[in-house]
Amino acid sequence: MKKLCEKKIAMILVISGVLMVPFHTTALAKSPIHYHDKSVEKESTAIRLQLETTKAQQKIIQKPIVLMPPIQMPPAFNESLTIMGPPVATKEQCLRYLLSVNPSPNLLVSPDKLVDYYYEEGTREGIRPDIAFAQALKETGYFRYGGSVQYNQNNYCGLGSTSSSANGAYFPNPQLGVRAHIQHLLAYSSMRQPQVDIVDPRYSFVRAAGNSASAATWTDLNGRWAVPGSDYGETILHIYQDILRQ
Repeated sequence: MKKLCEKKIAMILVISGVLMVPFHTTALAKSPIHYHDKSVEKESTAIRLQLETTKAQQKIIQKPIVLMPPIQMPPAFNESLTIMGPPVATKEQCLRYLLSVNPSPNLLVSPDKLVDYYYEEGTREGIRPDIAFAQALKETGYFRYGGSVQYNQNNYCGLGSTSSSANGAYFPNPQLGVRAHIQHLLAYSSMRQPQVDIVDPRYSFVRAAGNSASAATWTDLNGRWAVPGSDYGETILHIYQDILRQ
């Protein structure tokens, strides 16, 4: 009905000689008026950038976070470490360090079994087995020997080897050699008697010389276990630090 009325009005206007062009003609529609506002454009750009930044942040948040394991650093070098006490280094660390320095140690027992003996004998007497093992590495040249003491003596700490010509003590098997080493450390660090029969041939010499309980720390062995031995204990502790890095 509306369209019919519009046609009638258009016919009347044409007949009367008046040509009226409606405001919504095709020609006018082809050239619409545009309003360009710079502030609106800037605001739109800012909003778009903000949305893009938010999306990027969301992607980062959604990614799984991978935590790196903490780096295990060895304790700082400590000259006051005591001879008596529980171990800090593990058996595995002791074994790895030995084999990294000397893959073929001269022993009458497997390297891992020797480490077991140190932890067994040391724990029984309250002597730190990890540092006692470090002392054995120093005394034997990492079980290469080459001095007056030979590998078949099962003497891991130079017991009785008081000079270049003195071969030192012999022990029938590796475990008794380790036991003698631990007992000798006990003689210097404590007044207590060993838990098992004494096999250290120089145990009584330490007692008779009045050196019982005279060495609480490894550096106290300087000038006692080794003469002059000015840095004897420090060298042992440096080896122990290397063990802890394994």
